[in-house]
Amino acid sequence: MSKVLAVNAGSSSLKFQLLEMPEATILVNGIVERIGLNDSILTFKYDGKKETVTMDIPDHQLAADLVLSGLVEKNIVSDLSEIEAAGHRVVHGGEYFQGSVICDEYSISKVEELADLAPLHNPANLIGYRAFSKELPNATHIFAFDTAFHQTMPEEVFMYALPYDYYTDHKVRRYGAHGVSHDYVSKRTAELMGRDEQGLRVITLHLGNGASVSAVKDGICVNTSMGFTPLAGLIMGTRTGDLDPAIVTYLMRKENISAEEVLNIFNKKSGMAGISGISSDARDIENAIEAGHERAILTRKMYAQRVLEYVGAYALQMGGVDVIAFTAGLGENDNGTRAAVLDVIKEGLGIEYDPALNDATHGDEVRLSTDASKVAVWVVPTNEELMIAQDAFRIHNEG
Repeated sequence: MSKVLAVNAGSSSLKFQLLEMPEATILVNGIVERIGLNDSILTFKYDGKKETVTMDIPDHQLAADLVLSGLVEKNIVSDLSEIEAAGHRVVHGGEYFQGSVICDEYSISKVEELADLAPLHNPANLIGYRAFSKELPNATHIFAFDTAFHQTMPEEVFMYALPYDYYTDHKVRRYGAHGVSHDYVSKRTAELMGRDEQGLRVITLHLGNGASVSAVKDGICVNTSMGFTPLAGLIMGTRTGDLDPAIVTYLMRKENISAEEVLNIFNKKSGMAGISGISSDARDIENAIEAGHERAILTRKMYAQRVLEYVGAYALQMGGVDVIAFTAGLGENDNGTRAAVLDVIKEGLGIEYDPALNDATHGDEVRLSTDASKVAVWVVPTNEELMIAQDAFRIHNEG
């Protein structure tokens, strides 16, 4: 048995999970929030307990130190040398990586190079890696890329209709995101259905503050909704999703603002927050819908419509769809969003589902569709940390 650490470092947060492999037994999981701000929050969950400490944590190095020292202090490990491998989530691997790889000079340099394509994520991911590798020098460290799962998309899908030199010279193309999640959910859905991935057509709906859809045929990703950056695709908490690019220069002229300011609006002030004028949090939208708030109702309708457009296109691309799997924050927990999506796609796909079961489902693995449904519908909570740990365990043993 091996102890493997899965790390997901963001710009101001650090999620972690320690697993006993290959059984995938979770020994502890937790998160460090508000790194670099006052009153940072460190949370450990283990042995049925939840322990939270509030303190100032100025950087990721201290966050990593506190996580690792906590593992020893809480007797989760007797010594840090017990941790044989660590997997680090990285958002952007470009075209360089089709799967998880060991952390070495080459892979580190490419993650740095690709920071231009994920400026909020890749640098933070590297900070997390460096913080943990300093304290775990003898462990095998690997990078798990969010883009890797989507590298199987065919050229006609990932290319944009721009001058071809922009692709060859600057690698402008569709990359996608949430790949670790889509990979896990598509595989787990097949297991739950008792089906082999070969011959199975899955549409995975990763619906959260960031949201994306993927088409997975025979276990291979053939399309995904996010593009060159995570701004494209579905409506999200504060991101626009797809829109006419000419809006950029139009707003620059009308509002007398820069392109950077327009992109900031697209990324941080749009989506559900921008449409509703209420919040980016779906729970606030739900409360407003129940109160009859017209823009909240419009927000929900627009959200479902965008999902419908991708589901319809992907079902056609795959020659049909066998199962639709909801995952991530909204997909797992927001029965209102699930119902809105199912109600707009059910007629076209012949879906029949149990509304009462949907209303009662919050974070569980559940089949929502009835036996009469032509397409199965599942809720499958994602487990990115497990996928990362499995890759780290495999690469460690291969080495």
